[in-house]
Amino acid sequence: MPDPVMHRLGSWLRWLWPDWIDRELRIVLIARLTMSAARGIAGVVTALYLSAEGFSAIELGFLFLCVTAVAAAMASGIGLLADRYGRKPFLVTIPLLAAVAAVVYSLAREPTVLFVFAALGTFGRGAGAGGGSVGPYQPAESAFVADRAPGSRRATAFGRLAFMSSVGALGGGLLAGLAHTHPHLSLAAATTAYRPAFLAAAALAAAAGVLALGLREDRRQAPTARTRRRLKWPRRSWPVLWRFWVTNSTNGVAIGLFGPFVSYWLYLRFGATPGEIGLLFALVNLGSLVSTLSAAGIGRKLGTVRAIVLVRAVTGLLLVPMVLAPSFWLAGTIYLIRMLAQRVGLPLRQSFTQDLADPDERASLAALSNLPAQGTMAGGQVLAGYLFEEVSLAAPFELAAAFQFANAVLYGILFGRWQRGHADIEGAPSDDA
Repeated sequence: MPDPVMHRLGSWLRWLWPDWIDRELRIVLIARLTMSAARGIAGVVTALYLSAEGFSAIELGFLFLCVTAVAAAMASGIGLLADRYGRKPFLVTIPLLAAVAAVVYSLAREPTVLFVFAALGTFGRGAGAGGGSVGPYQPAESAFVADRAPGSRRATAFGRLAFMSSVGALGGGLLAGLAHTHPHLSLAAATTAYRPAFLAAAALAAAAGVLALGLREDRRQAPTARTRRRLKWPRRSWPVLWRFWVTNSTNGVAIGLFGPFVSYWLYLRFGATPGEIGLLFALVNLGSLVSTLSAAGIGRKLGTVRAIVLVRAVTGLLLVPMVLAPSFWLAGTIYLIRMLAQRVGLPLRQSFTQDLADPDERASLAALSNLPAQGTMAGGQVLAGYLFEEVSLAAPFELAAAFQFANAVLYGILFGRWQRGHADIEGAPSDDA
C-alpha cells in the first residue's frame, strides 16, 4: 500500500505540473524561480548597500531613474526584436547580464561603475517583496508562455509563473541575510559585508540563463520570413495599446514613488537590518504562493477587469495604514496583506495583455504597453528621493496610494466598457467569465 504522504505529494505535484505544461514551459518556470531568487536578493540589499556606500535619498532616486530608463529601452527593444527573431536569445542573455552586474557589485565601490551596472543589471526595479520580477526580458518571456500555453489555460500558466516567482523571491529574501551588516560600517567594510549576497544573486541569475539554453522554439513560435523583414509597430493591437499607455502611466508614478524604496524605508523608519527585511519579504512571498495560484479562479469568478480594478484599489489604499504603522512587524503585516492582493492581479494582467494582443505582436505589445510607465516611474523615483529628504518618510507612500487608486478607476473605465464591446475577440476574457 503506498505511503499516504507520498501519495498526497504526488497528487500535489501533478496539480502543480499538469500534463499541458510541456518541457519548454517547465524550463521557463524553473528559470523564473532562479532569476526571481536573484532579483529577490537584489531587491533587499541594493538600496541598503548604496546607502552604506554614502548615497543620499536623492542620489538613490537618480540612480533608480537611470535604471528605469535603461530597462525601458531594453524592454522595448527586446519586445520588438523578439517578435522578429524569437524569444530564446533574450531569455538567455539578459539573466547572464544581470549575473555580471551582481559580480561587479560584489567588488566595486566607484559610484560611476555602480550607476552603470545597476542600469545594466536593472537593480532597484520591482517593489520590495515584489523584487522577484524578472526585468526587461519579461516581454519575451510572456510571449513565449502565451505561445506555448493553450488559450484556455493561459491565465493559469501565468499564475504558475507568478507562483514560481514568489517561491524564488522567498528564497532570495532569506538569502539576503548573507549580508552581515550593522549601522556604522565603513565604506570598505560595506563592500565586504554585502559581497556574499551579491555573489549568490550572480550565481542564481547565471543559472536562469544557462537553463534557457535548453529551450526550443517550434514553428508556431519561430518568426516567419514576413516578420523578419523589419521591425513592426503593433498596428493591429493599437486599440488596446493606447489604453494600456494611459493606465500604466498612472501606475508607473505610484510604483516609482515607493517600489525601489521599500527596504530603504524600513531601514530608515525602523532601523531594520537586511536579515530582518529579507525575512519579512520571505514571509510575504510565502503567503503569496496561494494567491498567485488562485488568480485564474478569482478572474473567472469576478471577471478579469473587475478583479484587476479591485486589486489595484485595495493595494493603493493599504499603503496608507502601512506607512503610518508604529512598528516594523505591524507595517510588515499590512504589507503582507497588500502583497497577497497584488499577486492576484499580476498573472491576470499578464494574461489579459496577451489575450488581447495579435499573436504576431505579443512581445511587442507586452513591451510597448509599459513604455510610458517607465517614464512616469522614473519621475516618481526622483520625486520620492526629494520627498524623503525634504518632506517626510511617509509622503512618497501617501502620494503613491492616491495615484494607484486613481489608476484603478481609470482601468475600469477604459477596459470595462471596451472589453464588453469586444468580447467576441479570440481569447478575450469576458467580464462574465
